[in-house]
Amino acid sequence: MSRDPLRIDDLTFTSDGLIPAIAQQHDTGEVLMMAWMNRESINETLKTGRVCYWSRSRGRLWRKGESSGQVQALKDFRWDCDGDTLLLLVDQRGVACHTGRRSCFFHAFRDGATEVIAEPEVSPDELYGAK
Repeated sequence: MSRDPLRIDDLTFTSDGLIPAIAQQHDTGEVLMMAWMNRESINETLKTGRVCYWSRSRGRLWRKGESSGQVQALKDFRWDCDGDTLLLLVDQRGVACHTGRRSCFFHAFRDGATEVIAEPEVSPDELYGAK
């Protein structure tokens, strides 16, 4: 196997300068969430080992866990064959979803109906403080 430095310019970003990133628990394979990254958030993540995304709604860097304490430590940084999607293997501290669930993927379509397959482990008020 070859070991070359990551060349971020080899990745394919959207016209907005973003690339989708899927976070997966490194030891169980559980898919936790999908978020967006840009060049700056990728560089910060690789430098610090703490996952940082680009928040489209806030229009700024979003350091996972900065307000909730639910931090993601980077274990492995991967990208797909087309270079247009990232896979971040992480060690998730606490829940990954802002709804208080471990994973953002808690809706399922089964037997012709939609169902919720995971309940919140913690209330959003506890994560972010009552509004």
